[in-house]
Amino acid sequence: MVDHDVLRATREAYDAAAPVYARQFRDSLDDRPLDRAMLGAFAEAVRAGGDGRVADLGCGPGHVTAHLEGLGLAAFGVDVSPAMVEEARRAHPGLRFEVGSMAALDLPDGALGGVLSRWSVIHVPPGELPAVLTEFHRVLAPGGHLLIGFSASDGPSRPTQVFDHAVAPAHRWWPDHLATLLRGSGLAEVARMVREPQPTDLRQFREVHLLARRA
Repeated sequence: MVDHDVLRATREAYDAAAPVYARQFRDSLDDRPLDRAMLGAFAEAVRAGGDGRVADLGCGPGHVTAHLEGLGLAAFGVDVSPAMVEEARRAHPGLRFEVGSMAALDLPDGALGGVLSRWSVIHVPPGELPAVLTEFHRVLAPGGHLLIGFSASDGPSRPTQVFDHAVAPAHRWWPDHLATLLRGSGLAEVARMVREPQPTDLRQFREVHLLARRA
């Protein structure tokens, strides 16, 4: 069950922040070689499966969608914020961007070779995350891959943890706990990358990428 109040609040917050957010993050991959490496591994896994169609869910201003397209994938973006989608379309007019909720995607079963959810599940209330992961599983073809990025909680005793996100209410997740939820949704972990906080990071949280595969 989607909490429509949370969805509306998230949409309105990102609508208000869209121009500033787009300027701030359009070049954000440039100084993140580990993130680019994980996106490259994801792209290679998707291409090896023979279906390069990928949805970037919570695409924001579209910079990562464009990066995936540059890696040889047929990538398109989905975001709950109409203003973010407009920013993405303006910056990347050759790509497809749609307004939508990752909890209820307008896609048939097994339509995609890959799903990217990069710092978008942080805005999903913990009780709703299993249903969202099940939706990811639904739209992935057998053998398709999911790459999910999020901030880690402080330890295994805190499987989820609220934090003060600059735009909208957000949660951090303990990696093993989220990996267990993935398994419960039929998605098997393939690899993970944990990036330790750097002195220049605004928030001193570990950043996690989990790569999973639909069995």
